[in-house]
Amino acid sequence: MLVCTFAGHRQVFAADVAQKARDALERLVEIDRELTFYTGGMGEFDSLCAAAVRRLRARHPEARVRLYLVLPYLTAELNRSGAYYEAAFDGVFVPPELLGLHYKSAILRRNRWMVDRAQVLLSYVTRDFGGASATLRYAKTRPGLRIIDLAGA
Repeated sequence: MLVCTFAGHRQVFAADVAQKARDALERLVEIDRELTFYTGGMGEFDSLCAAAVRRLRARHPEARVRLYLVLPYLTAELNRSGAYYEAAFDGVFVPPELLGLHYKSAILRRNRWMVDRAQVLLSYVTRDFGGASATLRYAKTRPGLRIIDLAGA
């Protein structure tokens, strides 16, 4: 099983990033037919990657493709839109070690949690500040993590 996650900016300005994400996922499903994806679900890049995962699942019904939404903290939105989350993701959860953290530090810790469990990171980082940049810097310290750079590709 190959575990993948995403790190990218809240806004995506390059028109070809969605296609690059779909192409990268197609290459991954050729490597392993059992793929697990963790997404933070907090911006345009996460949304386009989640859509690419859903498309991959539809194109490869023979593969076991799972998509999990990893939240940094619980929100009322989960209760209001429970049916959406059940339909859109194979699971939604907050890692237990994040419970009780301040919401701003919980986001960074959630991102690190996802990176620590992944073998592959799809990245769209075009500037050297902000949460996506911090996550990418952290990811580069993880031995054996394959980083697929969609910003420079």
